[in-house]
Amino acid sequence: MKKIIQYIIILILTALLAWGIYWAHTKAGDELCTAVDVEILNADSTSFVTPEGIKSELHSYGFNVVGKPLWQINVNKIEQVLRKSRYLETANCAINANGHLIIRVTQMVPVMRIFDGYTSYYVNANGKRMDATPLYHADVPVIQGHFTKEFPATRLLPLVKYVSRDQLLNSLITMYSVRDSDNIYCVPGIHGHVVNIGSMENFEQKLSKLVLFYRKVLPDKGWETYDTISVKWDHQVVATRRAKKVHTVIELDSTDTEPDVELSTLNGTGTEPQQENKTQNNNNKKP
Repeated sequence: MKKIIQYIIILILTALLAWGIYWAHTKAGDELCTAVDVEILNADSTSFVTPEGIKSELHSYGFNVVGKPLWQINVNKIEQVLRKSRYLETANCAINANGHLIIRVTQMVPVMRIFDGYTSYYVNANGKRMDATPLYHADVPVIQGHFTKEFPATRLLPLVKYVSRDQLLNSLITMYSVRDSDNIYCVPGIHGHVVNIGSMENFEQKLSKLVLFYRKVLPDKGWETYDTISVKWDHQVVATRRAKKVHTVIELDSTDTEPDVELSTLNGTGTEPQQENKTQNNNNKKP
């Protein structure tokens, strides 16, 4: 008799639980969305994304959620649409107990600006592209050049990130000019010279040579002595004098920690040094 009573109690509790779930689902289905609240997590004085803009973009995709039953609102689909926006990096949506659709987004954070002919756009750390607009300006390195599918501007992202982490290089280099994939120039904001790093291959070692050149040679020879500094060749830094067009070179062994401060003039005719031509004939072999 006791077991029968226990079974009956279990059945009643199960029925009450099922009814409660059904009642809650029905009640929730009858509730309407009463508002859309947008929070921009990284908003500041340079914000170009606004809550009104987010709501307008939702309307343009047909998401007119205010006044709709909550069960009809697909928050996952709204997130997917917002994450595709060229102005946003992240987007998360939820519905709170008051029937509000809560949208939290982070706007694009550019790390470089590309000038390709008459086209200009920003790129973030993940390679996402955002068209430049007169309403927004970010103080980021400028990349100038003509880019293709084979050599897109995003190929320079590792270089830009590396420079931004180096205190000396970051304080000097403000622009990059890409003549082609084998001639990438770093352009310091001061001192009037450019640095040819060649291709993107082994750019870390090339910039390490440049840092040594900046610290050991230019303070002695003068920051305005050279107009072009090339670190693209094996174990050496080749510099072109500004006025006389005389090439000078610093030989670097793979075991060197510092370059020889004394520069040797390879020739005074204004032509490329023989060692440089030899390196070029060896297909720009890297250290």
